[in-house]
Amino acid sequence: MGDAAEALALPTAPETGMRHRATTAGMGSEAFDAVLAAAQAGSGWAFRTIWQEYAPAVAAFARARGSREADDLTSDVFLALFEQLPDFVGGEPELRSFVFSIAYRRLVDELRRRTRRGEARPWSAEEDVRESPSAEDAALERLGEASAVQLLDDLPEDQRNVMVLRILGDLTIEQIAEVVGKRAGAVKALQHRALQSLRKKVSPGRTLSD
Repeated sequence: MGDAAEALALPTAPETGMRHRATTAGMGSEAFDAVLAAAQAGSGWAFRTIWQEYAPAVAAFARARGSREADDLTSDVFLALFEQLPDFVGGEPELRSFVFSIAYRRLVDELRRRTRRGEARPWSAEEDVRESPSAEDAALERLGEASAVQLLDDLPEDQRNVMVLRILGDLTIEQIAEVVGKRAGAVKALQHRALQSLRKKVSPGRTLSD
């Protein structure tokens, strides 16, 4: 796991002034399969590619959900991922779901260990490295990026989990359902209720849309 350890030593956010490039989600299935196969064979460049693609979003998710040791949690997530990667079967969507399933479990473990809920860390553009905004992201941008995640922190925990995974994890409804262990219909209902609650907090003249 020496090459994997080198990947874990990389920063969880892109270097200042550098635009984040999609490295797995933005490539074709054949290219992704090549990265995955190389990582499963222990290639350091493939470990680094996977880390650079997912680690910033995992760290941002952990911070937004109250982790006090987001970087350590992220390292733990990828250590577990790289150890289990030889047995992984699937494409990029399945890998993204797998990554955030591990992250979600690690976060729940951390929050359970604490006697009180941690404070959410404010969102910052440097830490949110997604390139393609989702429908929910486009709606929440009307509030202002930083205030959006602050508003999410006021939601009930199940709604907050769904929305943070949707926005920071850039997961689909189906992927979130797999991560949190709920049916897709239940996740969609939680998202709908969350957006309804957020609408009530938006100043007149600004709107959120599903």
